[in-house]
Amino acid sequence: MRFFIVKKSWIVTVMLCFIVALGGWYIVNVGIIPTTGKPTQENKLTYHMITSEFKTTLADGTEIEAYRFDPGTITVPKGKDITISIIGVNGSEHPYTIEGTDISGVIKKGEETIINTRFDKPGVYQIICTTHSDHASHSHHKTPPMIAYIYVY
Repeated sequence: MRFFIVKKSWIVTVMLCFIVALGGWYIVNVGIIPTTGKPTQENKLTYHMITSEFKTTLADGTEIEAYRFDPGTITVPKGKDITISIIGVNGSEHPYTIEGTDISGVIKKGEETIINTRFDKPGVYQIICTTHSDHASHSHHKTPPMIAYIYVY
């Protein structure tokens, strides 16, 4: 009569394989699980932006700066309610308008500006900071305007 001897290492190996297989099945079949907060409303889209600044000093000692929105372009669907959340990080305040709409306001440093809107026509809309809207600066160096683009499809 033959006896089958089970070693402790075989039991451990089989158990580890079972745990790995179970974990793999769980990851593949469960899908996306929200980890924090409340579930978001599916019909409302939120886009997050910040104001930022870049500074440098030229060889002649002149300091130049450029302000911008980050990200510089967002893509939104036509006819959906959206929220644009802009946090002021650099610059004390940025008065803005959204070209082609009646939306305007002020983004203040350290505060969140919430814009709830809907774009019913496809196209490109510009968020323009009216303080930093021209190419001219106080010196002979040009600075880019502070503009973000909203691409509506």
